[in-house]
Parts: sequence; C-alpha cells; structure tokens
Amino acid sequence: MITGLNHVTLAVRDLERSFRFYTEVLQCRPLARWRSGAYLLAGELWLCLSLDETTRPEPLPEYTHLAFDVPARDFGRLAARIHSAEALLWKDDRSEGDSLYFLDPDGHKLEIHVGDWRSRLAAMRRSPWDSETVFFD
Repeated sequence: MITGLNHVTLAVRDLERSFRFYTEVLQCRPLARWRSGAYLLAGELWLCLSLDETTRPEPLPEYTHLAFDVPARDFGRLAARIHSAEALLWKDDRSEGDSLYFLDPDGHKLEIHVGDWRSRLAAMRRSPWDSETVFFD
C-alpha cells in the first residue's frame, strides 16, 4: 500500500544554476550536495536535483507538472521572487486558490498553489468540471 510520495528527482543540465534557483528563489532547504546532484527539502518533500546531460532543452508539451504548497500569507512574496528571477510562465491561473505556473531553469513545469485537495473538491462540488464528474466519498 502506498502511504505517500517519497521523493521527486529532477534531471538538470546545470547543477549550480538549478541549485541556486531552488534554494534562493523557491527557498528550498539544502540537505546535501555533491558533484552531480543535490538533496533539498521543499516543505517535507525530498527533492533531488540530478545532473544529466541528456536533460531535454525545453518543456514537455503536456500538462504534467509539480505543484508546491504555499500558505496564502506567503503567496505574493514568493510569486514576486519567481517573477524577479525571470522564470517563464507556462499557464494562466484559472484554478481554485491562488496559483502561479512557471518553469524552472531546465523547463520543468512547476506551480505554487494555495489550497489542497479538500479546497479543490469543494470548488468542484460547487461547479463540476463536466456532467460526468463523480465524487467518491
């Protein structure tokens, strides 16, 4: 039985650039660093940056992305840091709760989001996404 998400590993082309982005802009906590990688904490999420010369040069076209929790009181300040770092935006926010959709230096699609699965389901119950929406509870 799965009990949670253990860690996320992101392939990066330039470890120094990515390390700075995740620690200075997103304020992830560094745990360890070596020649070809680094371990960070994003809240309680264990994040690994792994140097990989085959890392793709641009974002994937699909919607797949990582969304990080941000308390409402910190959203504006973190969004401003991301904008100041000139991170490219990849999607406009149309979801429940504040969100900012941006790319990291390697084109990984990221999001900062205020809310959780409970607030998302509450919003969906008020306004289902389509006529076939089913809730399991």
